Amino acid sequence: MDRLLQLNTIFISIVIEAVPFIVVGALVSALIEVFVSEDTIVRIMPKNRFLSVITASLIGALFPGCECGIVPIASRLIKKGLPLSSAISFMLSAPIINPIVLFATFIAFGDSWKMVWYRAGLAIGVSILVGFILSFFVKESQLKINHDEHVHDHSHQNTKQKLISVITHTIDEFLSVGKFLVMGSLIASAMQVYIPTNILVTLGHTKVTASLIMMALAFILSICSEADAFVASSFRNSFAQSSIVAFLVFGAMVDIKNLLMMFGSFKPKFVILLVSLISSLVFIGSLLL
Repeated sequence: MDRLLQLNTIFISIVIEAVPFIVVGALVSALIEVFVSEDTIVRIMPKNRFLSVITASLIGALFPGCECGIVPIASRLIKKGLPLSSAISFMLSAPIINPIVLFATFIAFGDSWKMVWYRAGLAIGVSILVGFILSFFVKESQLKINHDEHVHDHSHQNTKQKLISVITHTIDEFLSVGKFLVMGSLIASAMQVYIPTNILVTLGHTKVTASLIMMALAFILSICSEADAFVASSFRNSFAQSSIVAFLVFGAMVDIKNLLMMFGSFKPKFVILLVSLISSLVFIGSLLL
C-alpha cells in the first residue's frame, strides 16, 4: 500500500511538472503550423546540409522548453519542409542549451559554469553528429503517416481566424502528445518505486560503468530538463563528473516520456536507430571528458 501511494505521488508530480512544457510545445507547434510557411523554412535554413544541421542545433537555444514538448515541434518542422537531419538536431539540442535549462544547471551546481559548459558542449556535439549521420543514411521523413491528419492552408485567414486555428491546433497537439506523457510518467514512476537507486549506485565504480548507470538512471527517472540538474547534483559525491554530464545530456534527449512520444510520431525502426546513435555518442563523449 505504501508503495502504491508513493507511485501515485511520483506519477502526479511528473505529470504536473511536464504538463506546462507540453502546453508550450503544443503552442509553439501550432504557431509554426499557422504562421510559418514552407517557403519561410526553406529560406531561413542554409542549403548546405552540414550548415543546416549546425544552424538547427544552435537555434535550439532560442526555445525555452524541455524534452516533454519538443517532439511535436520537430515533427511539425519536418512537415513544413525542414530536412529530417536538421529537425532531429534541433530536437536533441533545444531541451538542453536553452537559457532556462542552462541557468538551472548553473544554480544547481553551486553557481559554477564548468558543468554548464560541459553539458551544453556535449549536447551540441551529439546533436550535430547525429544530424550529420542521419543526413547520409536516412533520406525519407520517417514520420508516421496519419490518415486522419489534413494539411491546412492558413494563408487566406485573417488574424482572428489564425488565432482560432492556433488554439485548435494546440488542443489537438496536446491531446495527441498527452497520452504518451501519461503512459511514460506511469512507467517512470513505477520504475522509481520498484528499482532501488542504491543498487545502481553500487554498480558505478568505474568510469565506464558509472556513465552507463547514470544514463540508465536518467532514462528511468525521466525528469524534465529544467529540473534534472538539481537531481544530478545530489550524485556528486557518488559518481564521477563525466557520468553526471552523461546523466544531464542523455536524460534530456531520451527518457521514457519522450521515447513514447517519438514512437508516436516516427517510424519504429528510425526511433531505434536514433536512440542507438544518441546512446553511443553520449557514452563516448562522457568518457572523453
